[in-house]
Amino acid sequence: MLGELLGRACRGGEVFELISDLGGGKTSLVHGMARAFGVEDQVTSPTFSINNTYMSDSLTLQHFDFFRLTKSGVVGEELKEYLGDKDSIVVIEWGEIVHDILPIDRVTIHIWTTDVEKRLFEIKYPIQLEYLVEGLKA
Repeated sequence: MLGELLGRACRGGEVFELISDLGGGKTSLVHGMARAFGVEDQVTSPTFSINNTYMSDSLTLQHFDFFRLTKSGVVGEELKEYLGDKDSIVVIEWGEIVHDILPIDRVTIHIWTTDVEKRLFEIKYPIQLEYLVEGLKA
C-alpha cells in the first residue's frame, strides 16, 4: 500500500533509498510502486542481476540491489546514468556501496520489522520532494 501511494505521487526523476534487514519488505514496496505505474510484470529482487527495469507508458522504474557487491564499479556508473533522468524513478536497495554517488535530494525509507506481517516506516525527504508524502499525512 505504501509503495502504491508513493508510486502514484511520482512525477519522474525521483530517487528512493530503501534501508532494512533481509526480508524487511523492500521489494514489496517496489512492487507496490510498479503496480501504481501500471506495470504488470512480476517484480522481483534484483539481488543477482543487480538491476531490474520495469516500463510503464510514462515512466521507467529502475530497481537496483547492491547487496552482493563490495565495490560499485561498472554498476555504479550505470546507476549514475539514471540519476536525474526525468523519465525514470530509481529505487536502490542496499545502497551503502554507492552512497557517495546518491543525490542529496533523495527519499530515504527505513523499514523496521515489528511483527511477521507488520512494518514501521521512517521516511526522510528534502522539502522539494514533500509532494511524495502529502497523501500519507493524516
